Amino acid sequence: MKNTNNVVSIQAPDKDLKSALTKLQEAQAILAPYLIALTAEERKTLPKMSDKTIPFVEKAIDYIESKPALKPAYIDVEEMRIDFQAAQKLTKVLRMAQQICSRLDDTIMLSGSEAYVAALSYYHAIKGASRVNVPDAKPVYEDLKKRFVTTSRRSDSTIDEKE
Repeated sequence: MKNTNNVVSIQAPDKDLKSALTKLQEAQAILAPYLIALTAEERKTLPKMSDKTIPFVEKAIDYIESKPALKPAYIDVEEMRIDFQAAQKLTKVLRMAQQICSRLDDTIMLSGSEAYVAALSYYHAIKGASRVNVPDAKPVYEDLKKRFVTTSRRSDSTIDEKE
């Protein structure tokens, strides 16, 4: 398992990472009073406004404002407008945060993959060295192979990695 394509080679300075974390903590503190945490069950049961339903909500607000006689008494149009504007404004923040999260996730995945592939290459080299009795290779191989040993549920036998 060789990886000759080292796509990512990032050495972000600690001061830049610390600055980014500080700014994210600041953003979190700024937004905290306006954010709500829902349970998984609450998220499932709520009707959701999305790109397809935004025009519907906008039209409903327009109709309520242009034809107030048709508005049911139980609808608080000002609260409806506040909720709609909050969703629109916070969506802008969310989209930027999602872009950052997506790029972070991709970068972490690729750099982690490259490190893991290199570790697997080393493991296979050490395994081969151990087989031909290269000095000091066997204890390294024995230690690293623990990652690939699993216990079968049907018996107490162990299964080494499949190659």
